[in-house]
Amino acid sequence: MIRPLVFLLAAALAGCAAGTPPPLAASFTPMRWLALTDRPRPAPDQMIAYGADEYQKVDIWLPEGAGPHPVVVMVHGGCWTTSIADRSLMNWISADLRDRGVAVWNIDYRGVDRAGGGYPGTFADAAAAADALRDHATRLKLDTRRVVAVGHSAGGHLALWLAGRPRLPAGSPLAARDPLPIAHVVSLGGLPDLEATATASDNGCGTEVVGRLVGTGRADPYADTSVARLLPLGVPHTQIVGLEDRIIPIRLPRAFDAAARAAGDDATLTVVPATGHVELVAPETPAWAAARTAIEKALGR
Repeated sequence: MIRPLVFLLAAALAGCAAGTPPPLAASFTPMRWLALTDRPRPAPDQMIAYGADEYQKVDIWLPEGAGPHPVVVMVHGGCWTTSIADRSLMNWISADLRDRGVAVWNIDYRGVDRAGGGYPGTFADAAAAADALRDHATRLKLDTRRVVAVGHSAGGHLALWLAGRPRLPAGSPLAARDPLPIAHVVSLGGLPDLEATATASDNGCGTEVVGRLVGTGRADPYADTSVARLLPLGVPHTQIVGLEDRIIPIRLPRAFDAAARAAGDDATLTVVPATGHVELVAPETPAWAAARTAIEKALGR
């Protein structure tokens, strides 16, 4: 279930907390969530469960043909909060990729507002959902050598975090011996630097949710949760952001891009004009065209 009004309310409250936000470009009207969610919703081909919770699920989108198919691990956003959004928000771009011959492994996870979510549950869910791909790869004819992680908003953070799992501290309960290899990450208006997000009162998720996500009672709660702490990832990554995004202040992806490149990563930042937050996951937009181009290039297509 998607609750766009809650999402927009979070953005509005964040803007109020930060004072009056800067005006949008005079000729630009951002796409509203209902412009996406009110249209016919395409359906996945299969669904698998990787746990007992109703949100520990993966929707699978399979293209025609014998395969093996290149794969996108898709990660939805919603401020890491289940009551705001779930994996169905990504159905339209998942269908677009399926139509172009790319399989999609669209994961869900328990948000901070759900029993077992937060730390470590939200991260453990994302990891388990991604790793489950290998268990079904032969049956579904998925090519695990060609996997790109794509995430929107809070999902951009989790997609990048999945790529950074080999760099997790050895003592972390989230560390794993053999995480699913990610060849490339495309973050659509993501929030990878949790420390920066926690102090950015103008971000559309607010600052309180970060504390709920990373947990308390540890000496350094960002060491195994914030992607900025895992740099260099050693995995190429592309950030695509809207110049007029009211949810993700553009200085945040710019700062992360600079830090990633300074650390030695192959990092790219693409800023799309006349684009807000919803446009990033609407399949007819220039922003998604840029994302799709980055995905297909990473997959060698």
